[in-house]
Formats: sequence, C-alpha cells, structure tokens
Amino acid sequence: MMRLDKFLCETGGYSRSEAKELLKKGNVTLNGQLEKKAEYKINETLDTIKVNGIAMNYEKNHYYLLHKPAGVITATEDNRHHTVLDLLDGIDTRKLFPVGRLDKDTEGLLLITDDGELSHRLLSPRKQVEKKYYAILRDVITSEAVSRLEHGVDIGDTDITLPAKVKCLNEREIELIICEGRYHQVKRMLQAVNNEVKYLKRLSMGSLCLPDDLSKGMFRRLTTEEVYKLKQE
Repeated sequence: MMRLDKFLCETGGYSRSEAKELLKKGNVTLNGQLEKKAEYKINETLDTIKVNGIAMNYEKNHYYLLHKPAGVITATEDNRHHTVLDLLDGIDTRKLFPVGRLDKDTEGLLLITDDGELSHRLLSPRKQVEKKYYAILRDVITSEAVSRLEHGVDIGDTDITLPAKVKCLNEREIELIICEGRYHQVKRMLQAVNNEVKYLKRLSMGSLCLPDDLSKGMFRRLTTEEVYKLKQE
C-alpha cells in the first residue's frame, strides 16, 4: 500500500506540493471516483489512478537503454559537460544512474536505471557478465597480441585481466569481449600489447544488445523480457 500523493510523485514526476495541489483541485480520480486526500492509501498495482483523465502506471524500477554518443560524460551531474542523463528528454531522472561507465569519447550501449540491486549484479566481478566492444586500432593486430589478450594481460593492476574473447574483423578492427569493468580497461589492454584504441563502441552487456535502429543520443525503455533476462545474468 502507498500514499496517493507519493504514488503521483513516483509515477508522474511531481513534487509533493504539486501532487497535493492536483488533488486539491480535483484533477485526480481513483477507480473512477474523485479523490482529494493525499494520505489515502492505494494499491499501486491494482488501483486505477488518473490525472486529468490520463492513467498513471506504477513501476517499481525504471530501465532505459541509451545509445551514448561521444562527447557526453557518464555521470548523473556535471557543471561543465553534458551528461548521459541530460539525453533522457522528458524523463524524471532524479533517481536514475548509469550502470558502469563509458569514457567521454566512447560510444555505444549504456543501461540507465534506478535498480541498485541489478546494477550491482551486472557490475560484480564475481558474476562475470560479458561486455562486448567494437574497436578500431592504431596498428595491425598480431596473432601474438590476440593470444595475449585471450590469456589475460598486465594492465598495471594487482591482478592480470581475466581472459578475453577476440574476434578479428580485419587487420585493425576487432570485437573484444571482457567480463570485468576496470578503469579504461579495453584501452589499457590494447596498450599492454603495444597497440592503441582509436575508436571504441560498446555493443552489448550480458543479454542486452545495442539495437541497429537506435541512433546515437537516442534511448528507449527496456522491454519486460529484456529486464527479466538481465536479472537472470
């Protein structure tokens, strides 16, 4: 059970005072009947609440897939740069945060949510959730370099990286799958084999893949099936 004004805040993005004003003015109905009491307890999953005739649907958590463009930082707020949350136009982002991070110049899939439990599971080294990247390299990638990446390399941390999966698309383009999320990990791994990443894009995280028809800077809600699969990772 939930207070009616709290429900309006969480579903409509209203402040508590805005929600109370809507109720006071008679803009809210509960199961077809006018309701003005902010403290009225409702069943958020069974009751039908409408504001100005528009039904408000309750979601405990929210999940968005963003095609992050270069030039935007992965943060919830920043005084100097645009953040990934700034791209979620029309969405109440007050409780949202990105799952992991992509460097400012890195593009691709970024999950944004308010589900802390799911975020922890996806990022936990023990879960070893796979992340796939597409990279354009400065130099030709050698078979020796591929072998080293696939066995783990020293990037200056206490432990060497876990074995990666490498698919060579051509001499300077690869797909790289890792199951960790260390700081600048992909770039540091290629530096460890005497190469350099010139362009980097994340293609997938676990079962969640970047859609071909989702343009840079665009986002969409995850489907119920996508959320379910992620929670099984």
